[in-house]
Amino acid sequence: MPLANPWIELEPLTSGHLDELTAAVSEPDELFRWVYSWRPGPSGLVDPLERTLAAVARGDVAAWAIRRRADGRVVGSTSYLDIDEANERVEVGSTWIGPAWWRTEVNTATKLLVIGHAFETLGLERVALKTDHRNVRSQRAIERLGAVREGVLRHHMRRPDGSRRDTVYYSILSAEWPAVRDRLAAALAGPE
Repeated sequence: MPLANPWIELEPLTSGHLDELTAAVSEPDELFRWVYSWRPGPSGLVDPLERTLAAVARGDVAAWAIRRRADGRVVGSTSYLDIDEANERVEVGSTWIGPAWWRTEVNTATKLLVIGHAFETLGLERVALKTDHRNVRSQRAIERLGAVREGVLRHHMRRPDGSRRDTVYYSILSAEWPAVRDRLAAALAGPE
């Protein structure tokens, strides 16, 4: 299902987004240093896109292309991972935004949509976000959203180079959502 607000549209991810996603990637080494699921290979983004679409087909993931409404450009992707309807929780992850749109409205507007959809439409209790402990930029962005840092899972995953990753977990609970939503909306409204 597509989701939209005044800043972005989230379109269900399809193979038809490949060229636009590829155009959004100007610095793949910097961009995909931390987003392992989308790391380009010899075929560019073809293999990561196909893996993501296979996970969507299995029902393991819900994935969207992020399109800026201001210029109609696809600038990245985001997903629901670890979907657990029985326990009313989901993880927002595999989010990447082309470097040209870092520190713009895109990440805030995207999180407003996907987290809002989780709480307000799906009726979930918990939304989690996680990142590599070395990815300080991502940690600061998650903290600016208003998510609560829960802790670190040590040696939680393997990185593509084989080293062990410690993973920093954050969450937002349904009772916290109104304050987080207001913070995100205020950030998007800009200075008054």
